[in-house]
Amino acid sequence: QVQAAESGGGLVQPGGSLRLSCVVSGFILDTYPVGWFRQAPGKERERVSCQAKNSGPYYGNSVKGRFTTSRDEAKNTVYLQMNSLRPEDTAVYFCAKYVNGCYSVMSASPISPGQGTQVTVSS
Repeated sequence: QVQAAESGGGLVQPGGSLRLSCVVSGFILDTYPVGWFRQAPGKERERVSCQAKNSGPYYGNSVKGRFTTSRDEAKNTVYLQMNSLRPEDTAVYFCAKYVNGCYSVMSASPISPGQGTQVTVSS
């Protein structure tokens, strides 16, 4: 069964940091480009990060230089280290397969539909 166990979200003050984790089961990471996208109320889906087997990682423009993605192949886990968080980073973050490639965020699919982890940046 394909699923992802996401964790690490929460409430943080501006300038703070969080680390999201996504433990994937049902396929190995190199099978698809995998990463994160986020969705905030009233806003379009936005690519946060994506890494394919032989390319990337790629980041959304608004998070470059602040967010870093990494992976542990042995644990089949993807991480997202988020530093210098801003209120505009507030959103639900989804661990996702970019089924049509890292530049196609609109076709990205949450590995566990209906999940996602809330990140709230507020003082």
